[in-house]
Amino acid sequence: MARILITGASGLLGINLAQEALAGHTVIGVDRGKLTRAPFDVLKLDLANPGAVKSAIDFARPDWVINCAALADLDACENTPNLARLLNIDLPADLALVCKSRSIPLVHISTDAVFDGEKDGYYTEDDAPNPLGVYSQTKLEGERAVLGQNPQAIVARVNFYGWSLSGRRSLAEFFHHNLTHNKSMSGFTDVIFCPMLVNDTAQTLLKMLKKEMKGLYHLVGPQAMSKYQFGVEIARKFSLKEGEISPKSILASNLTARRSHNLWLSIHKLSTDLGESPPEFSTGLSRFYTQYQQGYPQKIRSYQQE
Repeated sequence: MARILITGASGLLGINLAQEALAGHTVIGVDRGKLTRAPFDVLKLDLANPGAVKSAIDFARPDWVINCAALADLDACENTPNLARLLNIDLPADLALVCKSRSIPLVHISTDAVFDGEKDGYYTEDDAPNPLGVYSQTKLEGERAVLGQNPQAIVARVNFYGWSLSGRRSLAEFFHHNLTHNKSMSGFTDVIFCPMLVNDTAQTLLKMLKKEMKGLYHLVGPQAMSKYQFGVEIARKFSLKEGEISPKSILASNLTARRSHNLWLSIHKLSTDLGESPPEFSTGLSRFYTQYQQGYPQKIRSYQQE
């Protein structure tokens, strides 16, 4: 059993990671105030404040640290670049330095969006990133800051979906909410990604720490698909009307931040070093559906004060 400090504990990955880790570990979450009824210890702290990182480590005395804190809203990053730099570069750099000084294994969460999407085929960890906006640029600089300060750390580029505290954090929730409320929506046909159930992402991160892995890894699902196809798969699994999802090009959207068209990432390095392959997309989607049937979304949302 390890003591695990999870930053960004109220986020989509943070809350599901805490839930998965509770099955064999002690969890201490860092949150600025959303979590009031969590089944694990919560340290109410703004890690952006000077000295906050050291205070969190001193309080938690963790065996492992997993940094899920970030400014992940692409448009918000474009509008508040200084905040994006603070949370996506400076904070992980501080964590990396403190963890290195105390020999604490660290996982830092990055993103598949560091690539511009212009490549034909998949990206490996050896491909040169070319970020398109403030979010992806700051996440890439965060990766480099972490590994520069602490080469023993794990940096995981991810793309996940699942049930969140707010019910509005993941693309899967977007499709499910609209479909269950008979609302029409669009799905991009020209944005390719590799979605992974967030609980599978969490389990894989724990396995990587246990195996004492280090360095940069692509941690995404094994199947590439368009966001439109992803929506259709959600509709079919939940027996909802896939016809309510209209195929659309991202070129016709009004989004502030640029998005990459192709984020197909190879997981060969991860599968080789871990000694196993991540669950298939269909397996993760089935678990996502089972969670819904068993009241898991309501369970997660009960961790915050209404």
